[in-house]
Amino acid sequence: MPHPPPGWPRISSALFYDDAAAAIEWLEKAFGFDTRLRVEDGAGGIVHSELELDGGVVMVASARDALRSPRSVGGANTQSLFVYVEDVDAHFERARAGGAVIVSAPSDRDYGDEAWKDRIYETLDCEGHRWWFGQRLRNPG
Repeated sequence: MPHPPPGWPRISSALFYDDAAAAIEWLEKAFGFDTRLRVEDGAGGIVHSELELDGGVVMVASARDALRSPRSVGGANTQSLFVYVEDVDAHFERARAGGAVIVSAPSDRDYGDEAWKDRIYETLDCEGHRWWFGQRLRNPG
């Protein structure tokens, strides 16, 4: 398989928001993303955007047709994401200060000596997308 384009990870996710412009600002403030591309439709909507965090890329666009935000479907989980960060406790404090709804505070998850140990917290963003942020504490073996 050919390599992905320069600046792109092998796999990336797309999230849809009722107010994508506000969501982009919120994701920058609360989770620390940087916007590297933003394409507007001329009517206040976002056709495509690329937000980056430590080499990972998430695409954000305005909800339309069958592409919905959790807020538009009664809070149902339309997609969830897991992101590794360098310092999960500091990231948790930033997210909480930025208005993230905290589902669970950072806690250690130990899957045994043959597996791994992570420190993880769970949160909801400004429109209800579910996110887990984690920090690897121990690798297998």
